[in-house]
Amino acid sequence: MIRLFHISDVHFGLEDTAALAWVADCVARERPDAVAITGDLTMRARRREFAAAAEWIRALGVPVTVEVGNHDLPYFNLAERFLDPYRRFRALQGAVNHGIALPGLAIVPLKTTARAQMRLNWSKGCVGRRSLDACLGAIDALPAGTRALVACHHPLVETGTRGKALTRGGTRALAALAQRGVLAVISGHVHDAFDILHTTAHGPVRMIGAGTLSQRLRATPPGFNELIVDEQGLTVRARHKQPPEARQLDL
Repeated sequence: MIRLFHISDVHFGLEDTAALAWVADCVARERPDAVAITGDLTMRARRREFAAAAEWIRALGVPVTVEVGNHDLPYFNLAERFLDPYRRFRALQGAVNHGIALPGLAIVPLKTTARAQMRLNWSKGCVGRRSLDACLGAIDALPAGTRALVACHHPLVETGTRGKALTRGGTRALAALAQRGVLAVISGHVHDAFDILHTTAHGPVRMIGAGTLSQRLRATPPGFNELIVDEQGLTVRARHKQPPEARQLDL
């Protein structure tokens, strides 16, 4: 059995410190095999926000994998956004990742962010051909019998939450992932948990979303997902901290 904590949308810079302390205590007491964070560690990709995120992650004391979210790309430094948008995120990955190795399970990244798009709202999801090919190639290279969890920031299709992902290329990506028989696609972005089965031309794909650990609440309190992988498959439990009154904010 493998137990993962799936966390998303911490938004250091506008984080919920009580929620972060609660999660850290859960990790310390329960010692999951790993923590998977599906993007938006920061609010505005500032260096101090990444530094605070790295400090919190290192203090967890368990293996951690981190994917990039739209808020982890520079907002104010347009030159850096266009020339090297993932530089600060790569530095964080190098500082906190522990080279996760889980028996019979791989967490495979799928990038859904873009430095720019042919639409006004660049915060929405986008699965480019190269990103999808890299993800599929990593899945195809796994040892026989290894199950794959695909980790991305944006839900690949809409999930019925208040927040919207509007991910371009998501339907195509899900169809390709269905052909690979992935265990699930885990994501964040919409700030509310979900667990749905999406039907594609090549079969169903399970999509699992984590809520937020920030002050940017929507319909549910701060929370994370507990994922248990065993011989029977994948079990998910959404866990919530009871917060002050939730308030809706745009992503």
